[in-house]
Amino acid sequence: MRRLRGGTAAAVVLVVAVTGCKAETTTGSGGPQETGGGGAALTAAESLTVKGRAPKTGYSRERFGTAWADTDSNSCDTRDDILKRDLDEVRFTGGRCKVSYGVLESDPYSGKKVTYRRGRSLVDIDHVVALSDAWQKGAKYWDAGKRIALANDPLNLIAVDASTNRAKGDGDTATWLPPNKAYRCTYVAAQVAVKKKYQLWVTAAEKAAMEKVLRTCPGQKLPAGGNPTDAPARFHAG
Repeated sequence: MRRLRGGTAAAVVLVVAVTGCKAETTTGSGGPQETGGGGAALTAAESLTVKGRAPKTGYSRERFGTAWADTDSNSCDTRDDILKRDLDEVRFTGGRCKVSYGVLESDPYSGKKVTYRRGRSLVDIDHVVALSDAWQKGAKYWDAGKRIALANDPLNLIAVDASTNRAKGDGDTATWLPPNKAYRCTYVAAQVAVKKKYQLWVTAAEKAAMEKVLRTCPGQKLPAGGNPTDAPARFHAG
């Protein structure tokens, strides 16, 4: 079973070990499960707190901890966890953590097929809610544990085409949407889910843009799951 990029999630993963070789292959992918009845995403968007964007002063990636921290303590870093979840035809090197190869059959943002090879940056792991955007909408005032949790929460992460993702920058819904129009409802619902889970606010323009998209898909459900909103205690000194 593989995750349908338009929304439904499948959590079944089939792992096939290649005997006598370091490489392993995984087919299928899981991801954040959708929850709530039809319209849950729009209802959640309507409930988000509206405030102005705070200054970006003081922001740096390091304020959200070391990149791809193993906050779920599974001995694999977060980047590889998401690659394993989102890619098809996954192969590993040196065990079952480091993903060496995989395929995005249909990149959520562009709709095109993208091949991942370790060391060649054709696939990014995107923060659906960009960290600098989060900083300006509440995260500036959090402690280290909550910021690290957001940066490594699977609910806020997705494997996507690198070039398309870099065009996004730190845009919110008011300033950037995926070129793949078929994915926009799912994408906006994910942003809403993250902002609601972490109690981040939105600007008036952002909220209006979210509601405009979600009114085109009034039955859109709300993604759920991911990690706790506070990283383990060992990360709190960050």
